[in-house]
Amino acid sequence: MAIIFKRTKILATLGPATSTPEMIEQLIATGVNGIRLNFSHGSHEERDIQIPAIRDASRRIGKPVAILQDLQGPKIRLGALKDNRFEVRKGDEIILDHAVEEHDGSANLPIQYNLAEKVKVGEPIYIFDGKVRTTVIEITSETAIKVRIENDGILMSKKGINLPDTDFGGDILTPKDLQDIEYGLTQDIDYVALSFVQSPDDINNLRQILVAGGSNAQIIAKIETKAAIKDDVMEEIVKATDGIMVARGDLAVEAGAEVVPIVQRKLLALCRKHAKLSIVATQMMASMVDNPEPTRAEVSDVANAVIQGADTVMLSDETANGNYPLETVAAMKRVILYTQDNAAVAPMHDVIAKNVQLDAIGTAAVSLAEQLKVDAIIAETKSGATAATIAAHRPNLPIISVTSEQQAAQQLALSYANRNYVRPDAPEAGFDLFKELKAEGFFGEGRAKVIIVSGQQPGVIGTTDTIKVRVLE
Repeated sequence: MAIIFKRTKILATLGPATSTPEMIEQLIATGVNGIRLNFSHGSHEERDIQIPAIRDASRRIGKPVAILQDLQGPKIRLGALKDNRFEVRKGDEIILDHAVEEHDGSANLPIQYNLAEKVKVGEPIYIFDGKVRTTVIEITSETAIKVRIENDGILMSKKGINLPDTDFGGDILTPKDLQDIEYGLTQDIDYVALSFVQSPDDINNLRQILVAGGSNAQIIAKIETKAAIKDDVMEEIVKATDGIMVARGDLAVEAGAEVVPIVQRKLLALCRKHAKLSIVATQMMASMVDNPEPTRAEVSDVANAVIQGADTVMLSDETANGNYPLETVAAMKRVILYTQDNAAVAPMHDVIAKNVQLDAIGTAAVSLAEQLKVDAIIAETKSGATAATIAAHRPNLPIISVTSEQQAAQQLALSYANRNYVRPDAPEAGFDLFKELKAEGFFGEGRAKVIIVSGQQPGVIGTTDTIKVRVLE
């Protein structure tokens, strides 16, 4: 093989450090396959500049790139505190009141969400990423609750609040989220990430909104609540969504840091079982915000995600606000390449695609590819389902996808081992691309052998039915 590329993909978050067209292009050229737009920050006007810049850079480099719109969700925060701090002691009682507009320094604190409508007495509330733990002891009004402080600490303005045992009853799309979704419907968005998912109904509600708005964007369910990781709920969420993000930051606060590695392993296995996209996120190379090299623990974290079969690993602050965004992408890419060349992804034998025939064809294609030691699998795909099903088996070789749909190619940019090309529908689209790539030197000198997975009705979704072995000298 003349060209070597990573099979686990990289999703990078834009922010102040990387928002210029020049930096966006450098990120993609360095190894980024998808761009995350964090709608907890920034304006629609900024997105109006960033989205075309991403697409322009993608075209110049000649590589499809996914754009992920990450909704804020009910990310509850304190309001602005007087002098930006408020000290608390174990046993103190404070009021969290949605009606307070300006903090006067008292124990009556402003909050950006009306918790009185959601919480129950006895439920825990964690403030400032879990640094201050409290328990609800009274609902004092229609807009306020009283909580008891469980440990000494300091509260600061706009710090986040987690409610691990609170049931939001399907009400996880805030007015801001709905405005952002409406905006996204007018933009070239490939994925919409839904925050604080608690049940499959949350995903179904968002899908209805997207379909009604004429969007083909796929949904990524962010797993970051205790409700979502219950054994009887987790798999149902995976089945309902198009992909999963293991949002390890809030999940660690809500469920406990010790549960995160096991949940990650379970979710990655479920995504492979049901041929769904998997993204591992949060603090993968956090030290590189300030340092040019990752820690050994971070290298191990990325390598483990690769070995466990993640489709994509994500960078947050590292590329949004860090001092070394390009170095971070390059370091992550090196870890991925070394790991994939020296440690196989654990095999799975119970992949379940939505289409039984497609699953059988994907299984046969990967098995045949391994037995014949081919150079690549070429998948002719309209919607991306064929390529994604093959990827679920985590073959130890490239998957070259050819589609006539630009958005399908962009979405497949985050799918395991997929290298994507947009070409017109044709009876021999896969073989034509094989010849094109062979002439360009993609397969190096000498004989090249591939498996082509296709259908008898090019361009028609759901008609994949053929496996061919093709050789070029």
